[in-house]
Amino acid sequence: METLRKELRQREEALLDPDVRRNRAQVESLLAEDFLEFGSSGRVWTRDQIFDLLATEAYSRFIIEDFKCALLSEDAALLTYRAVGMDAESGDRTASLRSSIWTGKSGTWRLRFHQGTRIP
Repeated sequence: METLRKELRQREEALLDPDVRRNRAQVESLLAEDFLEFGSSGRVWTRDQIFDLLATEAYSRFIIEDFKCALLSEDAALLTYRAVGMDAESGDRTASLRSSIWTGKSGTWRLRFHQGTRIP
């Protein structure tokens, strides 16, 4: 379980890395074909919409706090954590609660669902 937890954390951290986010091929390798996101803005994003968003967003690095990984089945895991960073435009501290469902097929784990909820 610890090996899987480390792998999924690395994959989640990659998706928070601005350099990875701007690289469509890298993001494609991390997202499942049927990926869906409930954004902290309340908007629902599909995989293709996320590619367009990531190519143009103003983004800064986040750090992960309170990371947890729960195995839902042998090929599905739920990650929960707090993402803390600085708003790229205002410089204000931002924080959100995040949850992700990763599924593993043929030894490759991909993000299938993600949700972010802003917190004060």
